[in-house]
Amino acid sequence: MSGAGPATAVSALDEAALLGWMDAHVPGFRGPLRAEKFPGGQSNPTFRITSPSGGYVLRRKPPGQLLKSAHAVDREFRVISALAQTDVPVPRALALCADDTVLGTMFYVMQEVRGRVFWDPAMPDSNPAERAAVYDAMNAALAALHSVNVEAVGLQDFGRPGDYFARQVSRWSDQYRASETQRVPAMDQLIAWLGSNRPPDDGRVSLVHGDYRIDNMIFSADAPKLLAIIDWELSTLGHPFSDLAYQCMQWRLPHEGDFRGLAGVDRIALGLPTEEAYVAAYCARMGIDAIPTWTFCLAFSFFRLAAILQGVLKRALDGNGSNPERGLKMGKAVPLLAQMACDLVEAKG
Repeated sequence: MSGAGPATAVSALDEAALLGWMDAHVPGFRGPLRAEKFPGGQSNPTFRITSPSGGYVLRRKPPGQLLKSAHAVDREFRVISALAQTDVPVPRALALCADDTVLGTMFYVMQEVRGRVFWDPAMPDSNPAERAAVYDAMNAALAALHSVNVEAVGLQDFGRPGDYFARQVSRWSDQYRASETQRVPAMDQLIAWLGSNRPPDDGRVSLVHGDYRIDNMIFSADAPKLLAIIDWELSTLGHPFSDLAYQCMQWRLPHEGDFRGLAGVDRIALGLPTEEAYVAAYCARMGIDAIPTWTFCLAFSFFRLAAILQGVLKRALDGNGSNPERGLKMGKAVPLLAQMACDLVEAKG
């Protein structure tokens, strides 16, 4: 992880309290320590911890009143602990603190993974060969994640059984309404369309990341090797196509302003795969022919991202966001995302 900045008042850590806790709970830790907040992490504030014994990363719940089931850092800790025994690259989980009296909210500590984070999916500082290799590595890791035997790694109860998309549309509709700050007609239209056009449950269930995109990954500093997938807050047992569609949404988002999409980018010249090629590579790895519900999966992805950003906006307005200024800017994207989804389903008839 890279790009740590100075801690801000809204999320600064009590370093003395953290030092005592890490002395008692993190094997091999030696103080003193210094905590610096990463500038990202709109949902769960994230800190780099430096000490004589090495580098660590701390993820905590934000302060203030939170939406039900949100900011589940304990679930993050559990899933990366379980995945350590698989081929899915994750940081090494070290210790979880469920005692709110230590730092004010629940948190966990993991080993720091040093490498590159590609904040822009167009990878402007890379060459075509490296871009192609990075995207293929992401595709392979996604297929590996969706192939994990959840019972073998102890995650068979990591999500509720039943129709994933039905549960998710209901959950995120509720979350959106709970954080709604103004009426967005396109969002109302999209929620109604998703409820009326949900495909029958096909029985596919896998571990899903929930926020699978290039800037939630750390690559080797000198090779297109994926070292770690991070930010597992939204992970659960669900439908594997939701992860694929969520990542492929970036092919359709604008490549301007606060958006880090690939729309309008000359992907062939850059060595980036088309959305069709990326989906085909995933299908080949998973041993399936195609994804017949692709339009619904994409529309759902736009909807869920819009609902997430609405929550970010609400936290920023309430004064307990991790990065309030950026949160206010991100929240303005909600109407655009909803309208893009409505345009997508209208174009598909």
